[in-house]
Amino acid sequence: MKSTEALSTLTITSKNYSSWSLRGWLLARFSGLPFAEHVLPPDDPSARAEILLLSSSILVPSLEHNGIRVWDTLAIAEYLNEACPQAQMLPADAKARAHCRAISGEMHSGFAALRSALPMNLRGHFPKFKVWSRAQADIDRITSIWRECLETYGGPFLFGSQRTIADAMYAPVCTRFATYDVKLDPVCAAYRDLMLSQPEMVEWTKAAKLEPLDIDELDVEF
Repeated sequence: MKSTEALSTLTITSKNYSSWSLRGWLLARFSGLPFAEHVLPPDDPSARAEILLLSSSILVPSLEHNGIRVWDTLAIAEYLNEACPQAQMLPADAKARAHCRAISGEMHSGFAALRSALPMNLRGHFPKFKVWSRAQADIDRITSIWRECLETYGGPFLFGSQRTIADAMYAPVCTRFATYDVKLDPVCAAYRDLMLSQPEMVEWTKAAKLEPLDIDELDVEF
């Protein structure tokens, strides 16, 4: 019988700029599924469309496992939850599970102003970055979600002691808050720092900073 590792491939794009690739990669890592990375070159149309949010139908990241191909980050999350139940990527409690799905879906489909104004850029750092009002509204909503979850489930992760789909979905926001020097209350700052210190995030960030790719549209200069 072939090994799971031989049958699993995750296709991603830039580690420095691609928030969706990071989400897919974290979901796979949190699940415990062994996989090989396939990184699309920067001139690949799918890669550029994903990074610059130029398409309404994004096919990257995508996961191939046991002859099955899954794209769309939430679909990958649900597939991994079924394929790797031991990872407990959704809370056991039905109410908490519904809450986890809801806030993950909100991140998946919302916060367009934040994505546009504060693009993911792990190599960048912009102290005292001026955040415009619509992006600030997104930040306020995200931090409200974090505080509610941390208070309700006791932390240190959004749904308690176990990392879930929601933590993977919000991890790229943690990098944005660090890159653009977004001021946070102590509770949210502690969660941001916890996520950025996760071994998987440290590994991803290290690789991102070694990446030669530069995309001028995502390197803000103000």
